[in-house]
Parts: sequence; structure tokens; C-alpha cells
Amino acid sequence: MEIHMTARLRFAALVSVPLVFAAAPAFAHHMMGGRTPATFMEGLLSGLAHPVIGLDHFAFLAAIGIAVGAFGLNLLLPVAFVVAMAIGVAIHVGGVTVPGAEIFVAASVLAAGLLLARARPVPVIAWGALFAVAGLFHGYALGESIYGAERAPLAAYLIGLAAVQSVVAIGLALATRRLSSDQLASAPRAAGLFILGVGAVAMVGSL
Repeated sequence: MEIHMTARLRFAALVSVPLVFAAAPAFAHHMMGGRTPATFMEGLLSGLAHPVIGLDHFAFLAAIGIAVGAFGLNLLLPVAFVVAMAIGVAIHVGGVTVPGAEIFVAASVLAAGLLLARARPVPVIAWGALFAVAGLFHGYALGESIYGAERAPLAAYLIGLAAVQSVVAIGLALATRRLSSDQLASAPRAAGLFILGVGAVAMVGSL
């Protein structure tokens, strides 16, 4: 009983630390009052904030990190998501309309949560495809806040997005790898169920 309680406490800490980290950049974003970033620093702060103040985006980042850590995937795999995300932002900024992007974002969170909750081996190519496709839609959604900005804040926004998403995903992957074998048997499933719930709420909100 004590071992299981310790495992739960450690897992709670694993999830709560990034949530605490998310609070600081959220304040930076709201300092701009929701307006389009006009300077390099405003773009950077907005980029750092956006992936973590949106629970659906953050849940998917958490899923990436936990999957990479729990299933022994390559630490470079999150790069697929980050690169695709940048392309998604560029598509939005370029004026291309993607109908139902928020629905696809919610669907990606549901898919990631389901795969984690099943706690069964999934081919690396399947995870890579999910990360890449999801990255396009998450990036498109995140591009809304920078649409119409000048080049300097846009570049800073992309730098901020790439930095914070890489830190969260890889940080969670490394933290997950430090869990014991007993903890790894239950932690991904518990995280998957939580992420599945976030995806369900996001899907209802997007319909």
C-alpha cells in the first residue's frame, strides 16, 4: 500500500510541476491584453505562454513527453511535433483557412490520451505520424494570436513556441524515465485517462 501511495505522489508531482511552470508565462501573455504582439519581446512572451495556458495544447505536450519517456522512444521524436507546429503557424499566418482546426486539435488530444490509457506498445512510426499531424493543427490554432504581426514578433513567437514545447515534452520524458518499473506500469495509464478527459472537454467545446 505504501509503495503504491508513493508512486501516486511521485506521479502527481510529475504532472503538477509543469502546471506550476505554466502559470508564469500565462501572466506574461495577459499583460498584452490579448492584442497582437508588436515587438520582439512581446512575441517571445506570447510564444512562451500560448502552448501552456491552453489546457488542450498542454495536455498534448504532456502526452508526447510521457509517451517518449514511458515507451523508450527517441528524445528527438518531439521535434516532429515542433517542426510541424511551426509549419502550422506559417500556414495560418499565410492566410490559408483550415476549417475545423480546433476539432482536429481536440481529436489529437483524444487519440494521444487513448494510446496512453491503453498502455500497449505502439509502433514508433505511429507516434511520429500522430505528433506530426497534430503539430500542424496545433500550430494552426496557435497561429491565430500572431496573425497580422510584423516579422520580428512573428520570429520571436516561433522561437518561444519551439522552446517551451521542447522543454515541456523532453522534460516530462526525462522525468518519466526516472520512474520505477512499478510506477511505469500505472502512471502512463493514469495520465492517459486524464488527457482523454481533457480531449473530451475540448471536443465538446469545439463542436
